[in-house]
Amino acid sequence: MQGMPVVAGLVPARETPSKGKVMKSSTRRIRILVAKPGLDGHDRGARVIARAYRDAGFEVVYTGLHQTPEQIVAAALQEDVDLIGLSALSGAHMYLFKRVLELLKANNADDIMVVGGGIIPEEDVPKLKKLGIKEIFLPGTSLDTVVNWVKDNVKPRC
Repeated sequence: MQGMPVVAGLVPARETPSKGKVMKSSTRRIRILVAKPGLDGHDRGARVIARAYRDAGFEVVYTGLHQTPEQIVAAALQEDVDLIGLSALSGAHMYLFKRVLELLKANNADDIMVVGGGIIPEEDVPKLKKLGIKEIFLPGTSLDTVVNWVKDNVKPRC
């Protein structure tokens, strides 16, 4: 990385990232993609979470409404994120969250962590975690809890 410019206090990404490895002693902030998969038209909660992440010092990309799993994964790869936060209110979370995980794996990017939130029945939480969703934040979860979970569990990827 010698000779590569450091912009805005960020360490440039390595040319050939090592899957599953975490950067050591980096000044790179955690990068989070917040996404609304499917046809759900309500994004207030996703915007609140995105702002809480930003206020906590994370870099945040919000994709907006009506995103397909393919669009979400493409954006995550393009933005080199460490975490994807999916918000679902429509009841299609089992299919949409699973599809995001499948596409990450197909793109050799399954080291990007995925969390979810929204209106998700409690009985689906263990099923989603078994698929590979790292955490589910149900309505009423405090913003501090969500932010602290990221601080405790997510590290910048190489």
